Amino acid sequence: MNRNYQKELENIIEENQKNGKVPRLFLHSCCAPCSSYVLEYLSQYFEITDFFYNPNISPREEYKKRTEELKRLIEEMPFVHKPVLVEGTYCPEKFFEMAKGLEHVPEGGERCFKCYRMRLEETAKLAAEGGYDYFATTLTISPLKNAAKLNEIGEELEKLYHVRHLPSNFKKKNGYKRSTELSGEYHLYRQDYCGCIFSRQERERQKQEQKEKLLRSTL
Repeated sequence: MNRNYQKELENIIEENQKNGKVPRLFLHSCCAPCSSYVLEYLSQYFEITDFFYNPNISPREEYKKRTEELKRLIEEMPFVHKPVLVEGTYCPEKFFEMAKGLEHVPEGGERCFKCYRMRLEETAKLAAEGGYDYFATTLTISPLKNAAKLNEIGEELEKLYHVRHLPSNFKKKNGYKRSTELSGEYHLYRQDYCGCIFSRQERERQKQEQKEKLLRSTL
């Protein structure tokens, strides 16, 4: 049976509102475009610390560009409760160590699952240390990301670190569509690959295949 993570999230929000609570949320952000709708939505109901922790992103120039775009978005967007941005340590060597032996696994497979866990575990750990009520990630907004797997990992980490995981599938309720609208409104840089060198290489292969296909169609 497929779970409705959006409904579960709405139930949590409703319960907190009944109790007059504005809980503290430690939210992992992957980039500004994905974060735009998530922050707009959740900031109505939570005090958010937005945690940019993505050692998978390469090269360094790309990492810096995405960091700066998220900073700019938070500065420029209006919020009910304004998020506070915290940047994690950029340690790409940690990602490459994690990815050893999985370099040739296709995007969306086991390497990505381990990357989800690496980033979510750091989020859960810091959320627990900081006494937050919940932790979550913006990653579930992407049509290319496995929301069920992300929630499964989050629930495992909830038990390990004793801080509540906030269930989500931010694609629901036109979340992804709204993120593209906000990206246009704030002129956000929208990258065309997930972040790691392997996703970049796969994207480059796809572009080359498209060029070759177009060339063949004109012959």
